[in-house]
Amino acid sequence: MSKFAQLGLSSQLTKAVEKSGYDSPTPIQEKVIPLMLEGGDIVAIAQTGTGKTAAFVLPILERLKANQHKTKPKHCSTLIIVPTRELAKQIDDNIEKYGAHIYHQRACVVGGVKYPKQIKRLNQGLDILVATPGRLEDHLKSGNLSLDHTETLILDEADQMLDLGFFPAIRRIAKKTPRTRQTVLLSATMPKPIRALAAELLDNPKDVAVAPASTPVERIEQAVMLMEKPEKRPFLVHALENQFRTIIFTRTKHGADQLVKYLSKQKVTASAIHGNKSQNQRQRTLEAFRKGEEHILIATDIAARGIDIPDVSLVVNYDVPTTPEAYVHRIGRTARAGREGRAITLCAPEEQKHLRDIEKLIKVKLPIENVQAGGIDDDGYDPMKAAAKPSGKSSDKSSGKSSGKFETRGARQDNGERRPPKSRRRNDAKKLGAGGYEGKKSGPKKPKPRHRGGVAAADAPGAPRRKKGGNKNAPRGPARRRNNNQQTGRNSEKSAR
Repeated sequence: MSKFAQLGLSSQLTKAVEKSGYDSPTPIQEKVIPLMLEGGDIVAIAQTGTGKTAAFVLPILERLKANQHKTKPKHCSTLIIVPTRELAKQIDDNIEKYGAHIYHQRACVVGGVKYPKQIKRLNQGLDILVATPGRLEDHLKSGNLSLDHTETLILDEADQMLDLGFFPAIRRIAKKTPRTRQTVLLSATMPKPIRALAAELLDNPKDVAVAPASTPVERIEQAVMLMEKPEKRPFLVHALENQFRTIIFTRTKHGADQLVKYLSKQKVTASAIHGNKSQNQRQRTLEAFRKGEEHILIATDIAARGIDIPDVSLVVNYDVPTTPEAYVHRIGRTARAGREGRAITLCAPEEQKHLRDIEKLIKVKLPIENVQAGGIDDDGYDPMKAAAKPSGKSSDKSSGKSSGKFETRGARQDNGERRPPKSRRRNDAKKLGAGGYEGKKSGPKKPKPRHRGGVAAADAPGAPRRKKGGNKNAPRGPARRRNNNQQTGRNSEKSAR
């Protein structure tokens, strides 16, 4: 009798799990699987890469095997909510792998995918639905899905799901489910303020903590490199030498794209994944990285949540994360399933305050090395090349050699004297007269004579030309010829007079 069978799993599931490479259950699986089969609410905290996904997927499939009843159309028995599309796709793949010998209907509903295919799947009725909050609410509002018969609600990566930005959506979704449901929260971190919010959704939950909250895996070798921001890029190129599979985390999407361009100039191939990429682009990039076709992945925190990519040897925090919990998720992409890994954090002096928060959370003093990369990035800011203040000596731009349309303010005139400022020129103009020059007559300007009278006075020699009204653009075609004929007729009448 296998160890998984001792937890209450059937032979079909034990065969699928052992075929996937699990010889014995992990600590989180040993505690969560029996509790889920009992039907109570659970809050589970475990390090990343310890098998949390299988801990809740296996009991769900075991329950489906015992209760073979068809779900009503537009309903789902089990709802799994995750923060990112990539994590939803990964969980859906695991359900397919573990449930290969158990009949079930499932669907993955995320943003970035067209609605008709998802609506078609929802109309059939689902045993398991994996979804992100935004697209799930869209289908609920449109009437494509009902949660009246949902028996189990699972929130994976609960600390992010219940963060201030996600909690209103989660609360609205939870209100549409029955009160008798089973609710399970799983995550690598669970801050106390977020746990207080989670208490609203759970009924007398059982706590499962395999390791202290927010602690990274012990097999990860961590280091912090202290350097100026312009030195990060050259140091990164040197650190990527002889590395097989590396994930680099940046704080912003724009920063990820710029880093890809810089590495490309250094003849280092890398791909970026972030929220501005389409779902197909993100999926293709992840698949290429997972298969080993590409060895360097640059990502924002979107890939730090539960993405299981094997054999990641190095994780680089190009930007220090602003939240300490994100650091735990980032470095958790390496040293998965009992392997070893390395994590390097490139820290600028202004980012050290975030570093202290991380050390306080994980309760570990990180080793810090002061690094000089030996060169400054060409695109970065170089204080030695900053523009100096203009001096009294003339430069090439302010001398007569300049040949542009614009002249520098305060440039010398041809006689070598500096032109006085505008305010002084105004005062001189008032003293000299209205013209501003000595040779010009001063005094009030004479008004221009107005020509009054009829047509003859207006057409007299010396009279100002009258402005013609109408369209300023000259007409084309027959209208232009007609106007020309009228004008020649008027000229002939004038000459006759």
